[in-house]
Amino acid sequence: MQLIPYIAKHTQLSEKGIINTVELIDQDCTIPFISRYRKERTGNLDEVQIGIIVAFKTQFEALKKRKTAIIKALDEQGVLTNGLKEKITQSEDLTRLEDLYLPYKKSKKSKAETARKNGLEPLAKIIMAQRNEEIEFEASKYVNNDVPNEGDVLEGARHIIAEWINERSDIRSQLRYQFGKFAEITTKVIATKKDEEKAQKFRDYFDWSEALNRCPSHRLLAILRAENEGFIRVKIEIDVERAIQKIEDLIIKSSNACASQIRMAIQDACKRLLFPSLSNEILKKAKEKADDSAIQVFAKNLKQLLLGAPLGEKRILAIDPGFRTGCKIVCLSAHGELEHNETIYPHAPQHDSKGAIKKISTLADAYKIEAIAIGNGTASRETEHLIKRIQFRNPVEVFVVSEAGAS
Repeated sequence: MQLIPYIAKHTQLSEKGIINTVELIDQDCTIPFISRYRKERTGNLDEVQIGIIVAFKTQFEALKKRKTAIIKALDEQGVLTNGLKEKITQSEDLTRLEDLYLPYKKSKKSKAETARKNGLEPLAKIIMAQRNEEIEFEASKYVNNDVPNEGDVLEGARHIIAEWINERSDIRSQLRYQFGKFAEITTKVIATKKDEEKAQKFRDYFDWSEALNRCPSHRLLAILRAENEGFIRVKIEIDVERAIQKIEDLIIKSSNACASQIRMAIQDACKRLLFPSLSNEILKKAKEKADDSAIQVFAKNLKQLLLGAPLGEKRILAIDPGFRTGCKIVCLSAHGELEHNETIYPHAPQHDSKGAIKKISTLADAYKIEAIAIGNGTASRETEHLIKRIQFRNPVEVFVVSEAGAS
C-alpha cells in the first residue's frame, strides 16, 4: 500500500487534502502554518487533523523502513520466498510484521539452539507429527555425550517445539487477544521499601489488582512510576489454563505420548517465552495510550489556562496598531465579549491624532475601560506614546502585548 491510501484508510480524510498536506509537510511547512495559511490547499483541515496526517505519515515511513530491513535480512539468509515477501509487503501493522520475521530473527544462544546443535530437531519434528506411539524408544536413538539419557533428549526436543510455538503468528495473535481483553495488572510491594517516606504516596498500589483495559490512565502511570522508583513489582497476568487450552486446541491432534510432550512444551513456551514477551508488549501499549490520554488532559487544562484573562475580569480596550491602514480598536466586557469596534488613524499618512485621542477617551468613559492592551507590531511604540498623552477620568493601565500567534 502506498502512503496516501494508507493515511486515507486510517483517517477517513479526503485524498486531495492528504496529498496537498503531505506535499506541504515535505516542504518543511509547520502544522500551524499549514492550518492557518494553506486552508485552500488542505480543504480547511484544522491543526488536529493535520497532526493526525503527520502521525500516520511517520508511522508509514517507519513501517516501510522496517519492511526494507527485514526483506534485506531474509534475503541475506537465503530464506526469502515470494510468498513471505508478499506477506511482508502487504503488512500494515508493525506488530504483525515482527511476528512474520520472528522465526528468522537471529538471536542470542537459546535452549532450542543448543538442542539443535545436539541433533534433536528431527526428534522434535517426529513429536510434532504426533504419529509415533513409542516416543521414549525413539528418543533413545538420540542419546549422546551431550544428552546422556532419554529425559534430557525429550527436554531438548521440547525446547525446540516451544520455540516453534513461540514463533507461530496465529498463536501469538490468539494470546495477544487474550492479553488485550482479559489481562489483569497486579502489584506487590517490595517489603524492604514499604516503610520509606517516598513510598507512602504509592501506598494505595502496594497490593493492587485490576483489569488492565479498565485501569484509568492516571492510575496506570502512577503504578508504573512506583515500579520505576523501586517500590513495587508489576505483573500482567491472564488466565493461564485458558490460554494454554487455546494453544492446545490449535496444535494437539492426538492423545498419544507425543501429545503429552507437546503439552509440556506448550507450558514451557507460555511461561518462558510467550507470556513475558506479550505481557511486556501489552503493557507498553497501555502506557502509550495512558501517555496520550495524560497529554490530552494536560493540553485541555493548559488551553483553559492560556485562554484565561491574564488581568482577571476587567474591561479592556485592545488596539492593533498600524500606519496606513489605521489602528483597529475593540472594547471588551469583563467577560471577554465584544462591545464595540472601529478604526482610528492617528499616524501617517492621515495624522489624525486629535480625533484618535478624543475617540479613545470617549470609549474609555463609555465602556468603563480599566486597561488598554496595545499589540507590539507595526506602529506599536507610536501608539503607546499616543495613549500615554491621554488624561483618562479613571485610572487605566496600559500594556504592550505580544502579537505572536495572532492573525
